[in-house]
Amino acid sequence: MLAFQIGNDISLSELANSLHVNRKTVARYLELLEKCYVIFSLHGFSRNLRKEFSKSPRYYFWDNGIRNAVISNFNNLNVRDDTGRLWENYCISEHRKRDHYQGHLVNYYFWRTYDQKEIDLIEESAGILSGFEFKWSEKKVKPPKEFLESYKRSSFEVITRENWLDFII
Repeated sequence: MLAFQIGNDISLSELANSLHVNRKTVARYLELLEKCYVIFSLHGFSRNLRKEFSKSPRYYFWDNGIRNAVISNFNNLNVRDDTGRLWENYCISEHRKRDHYQGHLVNYYFWRTYDQKEIDLIEESAGILSGFEFKWSEKKVKPPKEFLESYKRSSFEVITRENWLDFII
């Protein structure tokens, strides 16, 4: 179930109900998968602004191949319905690996408001916030005005197939 929901908010209670197990059991399994470096979580970024939503985490796989094996889908990207989610997962996981290898101390989050404005990845490093949106297909993306106004020294960038290499190297 988790593999089909990469990049989405995950409710532990919903997973527990669907699997007919206790919520604490689901939490322990997710913790175990994180400790074994199969998945990692992002939590919502919030500085207590009324509109920010930060309750449910999002989970990603360190390796898209593991995720694809779990759901038995190795089709080409041009025939898949999850290409955008795979792209987001790939970019975030590879960027985090790069930061780890280079010794960067970074906190990672996602940002979302109750009125459905969101940023896929927020990095907080040395008190500076950087927002990133990941797009596989060519789409114009406007930076969320609320984020840039609320967090004055922040930046925003869209990561596409044209500029992704600079993001992960």
